[in-house]
Amino acid sequence: MTVWDDLVGQEKVSAVLDAAARDADALVTAAAADQPLPETSKMTHAWLFTGPPGAGRNQAARAFAAALQCVSPDRALGGAPGCGFCDGCHTALLGTHADVTSVAAVGSEILVKDMRDTVRKSFTSPANGRWQIILVEDAERLNEKSANAVLKAVEEPAPRTVWLLCAPSIEDVLPTIRSRCRHLNLRTPSVEAVADMLMRRDGIEPEVAVSAARATQGHVDRARRLATDPAARERRAAVLKLPLRLDEVGACLRAAQELVDAAAEDAKQLAEEMDGKEAEELKAALGAVQGGRMPRGTAGVMKELEDMQKRRRTRTQRDSLDVALGDLTAFYRDVLALQLGTRVALANADAEDALERLARAGTPESTLRRIEAIAACREALDRNVAPLLAVEAMTMALRAG
Repeated sequence: MTVWDDLVGQEKVSAVLDAAARDADALVTAAAADQPLPETSKMTHAWLFTGPPGAGRNQAARAFAAALQCVSPDRALGGAPGCGFCDGCHTALLGTHADVTSVAAVGSEILVKDMRDTVRKSFTSPANGRWQIILVEDAERLNEKSANAVLKAVEEPAPRTVWLLCAPSIEDVLPTIRSRCRHLNLRTPSVEAVADMLMRRDGIEPEVAVSAARATQGHVDRARRLATDPAARERRAAVLKLPLRLDEVGACLRAAQELVDAAAEDAKQLAEEMDGKEAEELKAALGAVQGGRMPRGTAGVMKELEDMQKRRRTRTQRDSLDVALGDLTAFYRDVLALQLGTRVALANADAEDALERLARAGTPESTLRRIEAIAACREALDRNVAPLLAVEAMTMALRAG
């Protein structure tokens, strides 16, 4: 199993990255042997991965990082880098490789203080790997200061440093940064490709795999979660029942509260899993004495951790809300397909009775207005509008049609 096997439906991207990893391997070998460098190379120091949610931007970047750090002895016999089994591949894929640094937004932005150490590290030589690799998972969340810090590092990188930036679209990244990157655009994988992956890699029953892949419209991570997590299926079923409940103002407000509460519960569960462990690890690192007493001068460090955890809870809640809004959008898209008489496959075939009921009760114009109301709610959440206010406005608009 090579590192490219996790890239579902991305054969062209895999081929480009495989060729670049081979050339990168040749560059390292030539430099180590003090030989002339190849005149032409598909390898470059900065890459930009774009594509719709669920296409696998981060997975593609991490697979490429693993291929660059591959230390398989088969390479000496003509094997391609990226075996998936050696220590370099394994640790890079798990995120524990010393020379692969990942940066992700904790809150709504990647702050410059979160990038300083990473930018500084990008100018150092690899500790024990073949390349120093910086993976920015949410490049669209770089604010002005952190983006400028990245720009300076990408403009004049160290000889053995590679930047891998991931964003939804090329327009989400500063023109000055993207002009210095090689751009790879991933496409949404087909339902068939996602279902095949779920059956082959996760052992999911065919009927469940196809249903999850169709419901998530090719979003690999959500499809896997929907296929393997009963709680996720229950939350989705509750969301799909919401359009039938919006018959009065009180029902709209209750439905909004339930959506927000469910997202808050998701954030709370994640916080319970991670916050306590992080706090204990930091206390141990700072030399806390038995009984929980902290050394002097460490209160500020603990406060920074608490602030980071608070930002993460906020983002987790909004990400969970966004999943629910995506399910609602797909639901009304199916309603519109029935109203227009198109032959496209329904994403929510398991809720066909509800779809047909709403299709008969409304018009294509009213359904489009409802889809626009969901989009407006997403935009309001992106602008940091209070979640309950944004969702209440949406449910009222869904009722009005």
